[in-house]
This record gives sequence, C-alpha cells and structure tokens, in this order.
Amino acid sequence: MSKVRRVYVEKKLAFAVKAKELQAEIKSYLGISSVTGVRELIRYDIENISEETYKKALVTVFSEPPVDTVFEETFELGNAKTFSVEYLPGQFDQRADSAEQCVKLLNEEEEPVIRTATTYVIEGDITEEQLEAIKHHCINPVDSRETGLEKPETLVQNFEDPADVISFVGFADMPEAQLKELYSSLNLAMTFKDFLHIQNYFKKEEHRDPSVTEIRVLDTYWSDHCRHTTFSTELKDVKFDDGFYRKPIEETYNDYLNTFKNLYEGRSDKFVCLMDIALLAMKRLKKEGKLQDQEESDEINACSIVVPVEVDGQTEEWLVNFKNETHNHPTEIEPFGGAATCLGGAIRDPLSGRTYVYQAMRVTGAADPTVSVKDTLPGKLPQKKIVREAAHGYSSYGNQIGLATGYVKEVYHPDYVAKRMEIGAVMGAAPRRAVQRLTSDPGDIIILLGGRTGRDGIGGATGSSKAHNTQSTSVCGAEVQKGNAPTERKIQRLFRREEVAHIIKKCNDFGAGGVSVAIGELADGLRINLDKVPKKYAGLDGTELAISESQERMAVVVAPEDVKTFLGYAAEENLEAVEVAVVTEDPRLVLEWRGKEIVNLSRAFLDTNGAHQETNVEVEMPEEKENYFKKIAAPKVAEAVAANDMKAAWMTELADLNVCSQKGLVEMFDGSIGVNSVYMPFGGKYQLTETQSMVAKLPVAKGDCDTVTMMSYGFDPYLSSWSPYHGSVYAVLESLSRIVTAGGDYKKVRFTFQEYFRRMSEDPKRWSQPFAALLGAYNAQIGFGLPSIGGKDPCPEPSMILMFHQHLFPSLWISQKKKISSHRN
Repeated sequence: MSKVRRVYVEKKLAFAVKAKELQAEIKSYLGISSVTGVRELIRYDIENISEETYKKALVTVFSEPPVDTVFEETFELGNAKTFSVEYLPGQFDQRADSAEQCVKLLNEEEEPVIRTATTYVIEGDITEEQLEAIKHHCINPVDSRETGLEKPETLVQNFEDPADVISFVGFADMPEAQLKELYSSLNLAMTFKDFLHIQNYFKKEEHRDPSVTEIRVLDTYWSDHCRHTTFSTELKDVKFDDGFYRKPIEETYNDYLNTFKNLYEGRSDKFVCLMDIALLAMKRLKKEGKLQDQEESDEINACSIVVPVEVDGQTEEWLVNFKNETHNHPTEIEPFGGAATCLGGAIRDPLSGRTYVYQAMRVTGAADPTVSVKDTLPGKLPQKKIVREAAHGYSSYGNQIGLATGYVKEVYHPDYVAKRMEIGAVMGAAPRRAVQRLTSDPGDIIILLGGRTGRDGIGGATGSSKAHNTQSTSVCGAEVQKGNAPTERKIQRLFRREEVAHIIKKCNDFGAGGVSVAIGELADGLRINLDKVPKKYAGLDGTELAISESQERMAVVVAPEDVKTFLGYAAEENLEAVEVAVVTEDPRLVLEWRGKEIVNLSRAFLDTNGAHQETNVEVEMPEEKENYFKKIAAPKVAEAVAANDMKAAWMTELADLNVCSQKGLVEMFDGSIGVNSVYMPFGGKYQLTETQSMVAKLPVAKGDCDTVTMMSYGFDPYLSSWSPYHGSVYAVLESLSRIVTAGGDYKKVRFTFQEYFRRMSEDPKRWSQPFAALLGAYNAQIGFGLPSIGGKDPCPEPSMILMFHQHLFPSLWISQKKKISSHRN
C-alpha cells in the first residue's frame, strides 16, 4: 500500500498538440532547427493506494484510453535527451490535487498522496547549450524547477515543527541608526517613516516590543494593495510647468479645489491627495442627486447599484455589482498563475457580496511579442511567453469556473516591456432580498470557508507595492497565488442559494493580506485562533498562517445560532468550513497561535494606515511638437502617404499589432458559458466583426427576465503616454461611446477607473502622471454628469486612476437587444 508507483501519460500522436506546438516554438522562436521531435509526458508518482484502486485509476483518473498512451514505471527513451519539471515546494499543484480527489471518489477509505511533473523528450542532434536554451524556455524559475528522473522512496513529507514566533527585542527603545539597519534587513513595503510610527506606538502605548508577526501584519495592512497608501499621500505644493495645454489642466485643478472647499467646509481631516481627486467628482455628483441608485454599505467590496428588474412580469430589486482587478506584477513573473488569479480575484469581490458573477472582460497591455527571444530584457520573461501563458491562465480559470468572457482585448505599446498590464473585470448580480448588510456584533462567529492555507500568496499584497529588480523575481515566487477554480465554483453555488446568503451577516474574501486582513476587516474587535486554520501541509508558522493569501477562501460572519446551519450547507457543497474567530467588544485585533498571542494591536492604531505621508507635485505639460491629435498615422504609414504609395500605407497599417485581428486570442476564451451572453465577441455575417462591448442578461435562476448589463472599456496607450490628462478624458469618452453605439442609455452609465503608473518617489515630477490623469478623469465625470464608483473602501469609491472602465446599463429591453443584433450584422 505504501509503495510509490510511477506512471507516465502521453497523448497519442494525433492528439499531441502541446508537444507539436513546443517543437514549432523551439524551431521558430529559439532558432534550433536540429530538433526532429518533441514528446511531452505527464508524470504521476503515487503512494498510499491499493492495487485495485490503482488499476481503476490508471484508466479513469490518470489517463483517457482513447487519446492517451500509458507507461508504467518507465518508457523507451532511445537517444533522445530528456528533463522533467515540477512545481517548487509549497506551490499549489492543481493536477495533483484533482487527481487525489478523483482517486478518493474511487475509494473514500484511502488517503492517496500524488505528485506530478512534466517530462520533456527532445529528439534530434542538439548541443548541451541548445538543451539549456530549451530548458530555459520551458521552466519559469519563479514557480518551477528541474527535477531528477529517479523515483523517490516515499512521497510523504516530514515537515519540521516551526519555531515559536519571536519578538524584536529592544525595538521600542532602539536608536534610529540601528532601527534603520533592522528596517533594511526586513525587506518591507512600508516606508521608514511608517517604521518609526510603529516604534512610537509600541513605546508609548503598548510598552513592549512587537513580534515578527505584528510587523508583517502591519506591513500587509498598510500596503498600497490594502490601504492605497500612495494615493493617500498629502499633496502639499502643486506646481504646473509652463507649456502646451497648461491652461485647461490648471483650470480643472482649480475647479477641483473649489469643489473641495464647498464639500469639506469646516472639516480639518480632509486634505488634497490622489485618492480625494479620484473621489471628489463622485461626491459632487452624488450631492447633486445624480447617484441615487448606489447601494451604500461598509461591507461592499465591489461597485454596487440597486436596479429594478422585471421577472415574470413582477418588479424586484436586484443588486448589480461590477469590479476590476489588476495582477500586473504577478503576471509579469508567473504569467499563467498571475493571470488566472487576476480573474479569480476579480470574481471573489462581488462573490463576497453574495452576488453571482456571470460575465468577465479581459484587457491587457504588452510589448511586441514577435521580437526575438534574444532581445528579452535581463531578468524578464520573453514577451511571447508572457502573452501566451497569461492568456492560457485567464481562459483556463474562466473555463473551469464556468464564467463567460464576453470581451478580450490586448493593447500593444513598447513601454509595456517594463511591466505587463493584466486587468480582469466581472459583472455580478443577485436579488436584493437575499443579501443582508449587517454589523458584526460581539459573540458573532467568523467561519473560514473554502481552500486551505499554504505558502503560495505570502507577501502578495506587499510584493505588489515594492520596487523590483533582476534579482527579486527569483525570491518572490511564493507571492504569486495559485488558483483553484473548482473550489471557487463551489462557493459560487453555495452563495447563490438564498437561504445560505440570507444568514451571512458580513463577508470578506482573502484577496490580499490573508487571515489578518480578510478577517481583520470584519469587526473592530476580534480574537482569531490560527491553530484552527486548515493547512495544505504541515510546517507553516504563525506568521505564514496570518498573512498567506492562498486563493478561494472566504471569511463569513454568522450569528452563533446559525453556525451549525451554515456548516451543514457548506458540507452539502463539499466545502471545508471551520470556526476560526469570534467578534469581541474590545476593539483590538488579537491572533493566537499555539495558545499564545502573537498579534495584539489596537484598532485605532491599525486604522491610522501608517504614518502621514507628504509630497510635492510638479505637473509636466505635453510637448506641442509631439501633439498626438496631429498625428494621423504611425510614422511609417505617414511616410507612405507622403510618397503617395497608398498600398504600402495600407499594408503597413494592417501590420500594426493594435490593428491586426485578435480573433485567435479571443477564441481561447469561452464567451457563451451560462447562456447569459446576448452576443458573441465577433459578429456580422461571417462572424469576423469585432464587437466593442459585452452584453449579458441578468442571471435569473427562475423565470423570464430581459434586463441586461453592458460593459466596455476605453484606453489609448499612445495618447496617454503623450498626455495622461487627455488620455483619461478620451478614455472616458471612448468607453462611453462604445456603450451608446451598442444601444445603451448614456445616463445610466457608471465608471470605474483602474490605475497603472510608475512607482512614485520623492521626485515631484514622478507624481505628474497619476495627478494629471486623475484631473482628466475628474473633468470628464463632471462634464458628462456621470460618476465613477467602486472600490474596497466604505461608501463605494472610484478605484483611483483612469485606465480601464466598466459601464453598467441595467435596463435594456428585448426590443433594443434585437436592434443591437441587426446593428452588428
């Protein structure tokens, strides 16, 4: 029973698509023409399985006999060269996890242990140097490594018992020079000013030294990802350079200052910052009565509006949510996992609000993926690898969870070679009667629901807030969370049941910060028992349990009398659910591990969000000689036009990556799952006309309903590079135009803006881009009288800088939908 068995599974020649693709890439992309054949085999090492179960699993779990060839223990290699690749220890392996679950379905009495790897066989006359180039192409060191061919004696891992959490002895009274040394050694996302703020708190209020876990929890809590600390930096002195378009940009800022004065008169807690510029147009329009449909709650993790919906002739109130999510850094270093969890993260926010997610959009930014691998920047993955694997990751997650991806677009600009842009956006909806927005009262129980905790995702929130170099990616692989779409689908099914949703008082997802933030945000006073948190494997210490962002988990608040009922509902969906925390009267966040308190922080201190940060801004003006509005075409196209060679101009224009068809990319995504989509990504007589938005009916479980939502986006990277102010104005205009041309009523549009700029610094000019872009967004919102809503913060707020827009039109009826179809044809 304990014997380790090895199985290799290979697709039969007619079905070996991935192997053929890899051979083509080796020849065309790596330039190695001597490779005559490539084989790709999935390797399973299996332990703790009976002979009878093994034989059944061989042809049902590990292989599909019509398309696979199975080799037990070994296979004929010949003169070919081979290597195997496995995930790094601690990384979630979905193939192995799914195989274990399937084997247990064959015999629930057994506890199989399975490990997987991918074995590549390279045939042909190749040198060791060429083999290394192929390995480099196949192995991403951030999440994978080469493994030997020998079979292990056992798969059962013996983890060392983790040491107790230590404290930083002498921290409270440490001299500044020594404190700086400690700060530098910890590789924190927070500033040294924040570190001094922590020292002052522990010295004057706690009268003790902090634990390692407390420092890591604070670093996570105050990260840009969780608390938007950059956007909350006070802008003290704003200076506008002389130059082209200074007048309208400065006038917009003055209008903002007037609005600021009118709305905040008599308030000393408000100051000029990027977050306030992002919010103020919405607040002004709301005061003018132009945001009456917004749902207000301190729980909302996604933009939420209240919509009257007619179901079987009866009017009901529904909540309609929309949310966007970026995973730029994770996708840059681990494309498949980063893009997969970009979608998973976007889904979790409206899902935590108990709405059912039914449609998704994907907008990405890349440099030229056709360039040679030799031109890859040091420390970076090739653009072609990022583009392809990211597309596979996003589509894989969407297809597994059963979510229609209604719109896919990739924009190309050379500056994306610095870091990729990966944005996912989703729509969710649910009957309002099913969703309660209640407070967490002392004595309420918090249940951890869904996936187990592992090392994948540790430091994800802080990692996205740090500066990175060529060395950092080799040590930050654990920051990239590994998605498990089937588990999130179970949570979707569970929350869609009205009897389940109705007993949830509050809910939060584990998108960033893990237990400390996801549970920590649910109430002012909490006592969390980390020993009860389910683990993927042994060996995790208290700090890791506190901050791991492992995917597909929810923190649910229920009344004590409803705990047993909720656990029963979770069991029906085969979801793990455990009581891990209780709400307390004392406004402190307390985390216990091994019976000891390793975190004990006052809520007031947590809510300071770190030290107050200040900076100056110098707003740079766009150059008149580079006026984007006077550039009718790219330089090469303009040259051909000037030479009166219209054929050359036409062919050059069609060769532009931003012009050529992306049908091959779009077809990797399923736009029809769930039967809610009104039209497909390509329309027209020949199904070749790219649509400019996505439209879907609301996901009504029973009855007939013709209400639909519409979503589009707007962004021109070249315009924004020239002038962030104009880029944001025209992004709003473009996205709004797409909704209107599809038949939408512009008055019902709501925006959400997504940020993507360089890391800020003390240089005032570094703040120019997001500052100018937000002013453009402010101007566009006021001009159209349409607000941006969204975000994680109390009272739905626009999520910062303009780059991506989702639009909502909740009551487009069937006669208008027919009009859309005829328009596309």
